[in-house]
Parts: sequence; C-alpha cells; structure tokens
Amino acid sequence: MSELHERHRAVMPSWLSLYYDDPIEITGGKGNRVTDAAGETYLDFFAGILTNMIGYDVAEVREAVERQLAKGVVHTSTLYLLRGQVELAEKIARLSGIPDAKVFFTNSGTEANETALLLATAARRSDEVLAMRGSYHGRSFGAVAVTGNKAWKNSSLSPLNVHYLHGTDRELPAFRGMDDAAYTEACVADLREVLATAVTDDAACLIAEPVQGVGGFTMAPDGLLAAYKEVLDEHGILFISDEVQTGWGRTGSSFWGIGNHGVVPDALTFAKGLGNGFAVGGVVARGDLMDGLPANGLSTFGGNPVATAAANATLDYVLDHDLQANAARLGPVVLDGLSPLASLPTVGGIRGKGLMFAVDMVDPGTGAPSPELAGAVLEETRRRGLLIGKGGLRGNVLRMAPPLTLTEEEAREGRDVLAEAVRAVDAAAR
Repeated sequence: MSELHERHRAVMPSWLSLYYDDPIEITGGKGNRVTDAAGETYLDFFAGILTNMIGYDVAEVREAVERQLAKGVVHTSTLYLLRGQVELAEKIARLSGIPDAKVFFTNSGTEANETALLLATAARRSDEVLAMRGSYHGRSFGAVAVTGNKAWKNSSLSPLNVHYLHGTDRELPAFRGMDDAAYTEACVADLREVLATAVTDDAACLIAEPVQGVGGFTMAPDGLLAAYKEVLDEHGILFISDEVQTGWGRTGSSFWGIGNHGVVPDALTFAKGLGNGFAVGGVVARGDLMDGLPANGLSTFGGNPVATAAANATLDYVLDHDLQANAARLGPVVLDGLSPLASLPTVGGIRGKGLMFAVDMVDPGTGAPSPELAGAVLEETRRRGLLIGKGGLRGNVLRMAPPLTLTEEEAREGRDVLAEAVRAVDAAAR
C-alpha cells in the first residue's frame, strides 16, 4: 500500500471507494490520456466519470479560465450581474428546445436534480414523485430518495413519496423475450396501473435518465419515455430528464439523451461534462415552472465566473467541432468491434449509444452477474494502459465513456485493449 493510500484510508470515509487493488494518483493529462504518479500513461475511457468531456489540457478552456483569473474576480455571487452566466444560460436555453426556457446554475448534478424536484413539487403542491428502477440521481437526501439502485441508497428515509416504474429491466421474467413494442406497451400499462392504484391525481413528476449511468448504461427502448409523457400529460404530471451523463451530444444521435425518445421534457438537468472538470451544473425548465417558486433562492457558488468561463469555452468547443457527430461516428467503431465478445461465456451482454458503451460480466457456469470478473477486467485494462469504469445494479458492468474528442485511432486502440482484457479474464475464469 502506498503512503498516500494509507493517508487516504486514515482520513477519508470507508465508503469512499477507490478503483484498483493498488489505487493510482493521476498527476497529469494531455488530450485523451493521463499520467499517474509512477509515470505510467493511460488512454482514458472513463473521463473522470464522464466529466472531462473534451479531454485534458484543452487550450480554449485553460485560456478562458486564465483570462477570468487575471481579472482578479473568482466570485461575486448572484446578487450581482454575471455576464458569463447570462451568456451560458442563453446558449443552454436555446439548445434545450424547451419553450420560454430559463436556467438556474448549481455546482453538481445532485444539486441540479434537487432543484428540479423542488420546482416540480412546488408547482404541483405534491410530494409524490415517479422514478425509474435502476436509476441514480445523486447522493443528497432528496436525490437518494428517487434513486432506484439499492447499492447507492444509504437511507430508507425520504422527503418524497416515491413510486418506481419499469423501463430498463427487460431481463425480468415478466418481460423476457419481448420486443421493443411489446415491452413499451407493458411498461405503459404498468404506469397507468400505478397512477390508478398507488398515486393521487396531483403527483408532481417523473424523473428519468435517458441512459442510466451508474445503473450500467442501461436504457429504455427509444420512444418509451415519450409514451410515458403522453400518459403523464393526461394527469398534468411533469417530466424531468436527468441529462447529467447523457447531455451535450454524448449519445451521438441527439444533443440531449431524451431526444432519442422524440419528446421535449418540462425540465432537464445537466452537470459533469459542461465544465470539462470545473464544477458546474444546473436546470433548464419552462419559464413558468422556473419562476413558480414562492420564496427566494440562490446558489452561492453555482454559475460563478470561473466555472462559467470554463463552461462557455467547453460548450463552444463541443459545438464548433461538432462533437456530437464524432460520438455518432465512433460509437459503432467501438461497439461493432466489441460484438464478438458476446460469444464468450463470461460476457452477458454488450450495449451502447454514441460514446457510452458497456459490457456485462457474468459467471461462466451460472450466468449470474459477476462483480469479481468485472473487477478483474478493470485491473487487466489498467495493466494494459486503459482506464475504464464499472457499475450496474450488481456491480458487474464495465462502462466506458471516453472524451467526445476521441480520435478513430484511439477508439480502435481502447476497444482492442478492452477486448484483449476481457478475453484474458475469460480464459482465466474457465
């Protein structure tokens, strides 16, 4: 155990887990690669949990931040006009597709989801919220309450009355073998039954991730969330799209993940990649919904001058370089190359959308989810110079989301390293 690891264990909470048997300290980065304290360099296919969206040491972002620092103003608060914040809000409102949109900035996705839930529950005067099984929305009290992933729920106590819906659980016996249309029909019927039996007529909202991040990049069939919204609209129930991991063109086929469902939400939340490592998140919602809170509100550090300088530069870079198109182009390069792994007895499934892709690791004898094999692949890819992530409801999913600036050469390199690592672990397991 390294000296820094020992110090970490002494002063950090035990539930703050670290990757790898011998955790690494990342000390440098350039492009889509990082270097650790031992001088080892890695191709990064996890990007700080989807946060370093356009890679490392990006001149446009660095220079924008340096210009702001040179002014001597890091923070003034929202009690004063903030030009960078207004400019960023204008861009996001335009990109959202939400009519008469307004934007409120926070520091993280957790805070963004808390704000969206506050808007919805205040507007509907109800504490009833619909959420998705397998979901993750953050670590705060309210965000944990709507999280449908037991591994990330530290308390059964809740400020909300939550009911969970189907949508990403087609492996269950009740749905196994259904095609998209049949599964969507069954899920919508279940939603109607929940509304008829367990929820009052004034429920506040549904909050859903178009692609469940911590859940292992599981996703509802395209169109299911639009079908849900048709039912919600009948009851006046609001729809919040959690775009913390799926925003900014990550899925390739649409700028927001919800676009794959062909529907515009009442509000959407964002964070992670927008600041390319600087802390920024927020909510964009219909103006009447955003203005509906009866009391004062602010976020002390949300949308501060430095964070919005980084975010404006990052968003401009994404748009100017059409990185959504890059995600659409390179996603199949990775997924098609990984598809032969599906024949291995230790691989239970492969899926993805744009530059979000995942591999399920299972026991070769029973087919049961295997967190141990997923951990083994994580170690094997690290040894081969590739950083990836893991997650899923049962901890057995390898998940990858490299920077949107990934090149085709890097896409093939990372894909091949991952395939080699999975094959090596498969051979050892058998």
